[in-house]
Amino acid sequence: MRLTTKGRFAVTAMIDLALRQHTGPVTLAGIAERQKISLSYLEQLFGKLRRNHLVASVRGPGGGYCLAKPMVQMSVADIIQAVDETLDATQCGGRGDCHDEHPCMTHNLWTSLNQKMLDYLHSVTLQELVDQQKNNAACVAALQEEVPARRPIRRVPMAVTA
Repeated sequence: MRLTTKGRFAVTAMIDLALRQHTGPVTLAGIAERQKISLSYLEQLFGKLRRNHLVASVRGPGGGYCLAKPMVQMSVADIIQAVDETLDATQCGGRGDCHDEHPCMTHNLWTSLNQKMLDYLHSVTLQELVDQQKNNAACVAALQEEVPARRPIRRVPMAVTA
């Protein structure tokens, strides 16, 4: 079981879009440059996100994409499923025919894991991820602030008396 780049890139691009949409539509070229994702790949992903009503496109000069609904109403699972990403820990695709046309001994374990992953991804909203990024950015900015240099301590030689 693994989450492919399709799902990872879709979530990353949606966070980037959400962080920047307050100034107007966000271009895919901008997302591609900032996130180091191929523009043609983003075009494919955003076509699927648009068809699933997670983003809306704005045409013309100054056009781009914006979110189609509030971030708090959009889960990570919604984004991943919109780009046709499947999360499946079973080797049979959940069909139960993994061992000679019957469920293997660990089928229920992997099926249960699938459900727990899906439940978790449904519980995390785009709003939460955006808030985390804003928090991370604030922490990084605070660390990068220049700390005033300390003045060196001047050592004054002491006179030795006999």
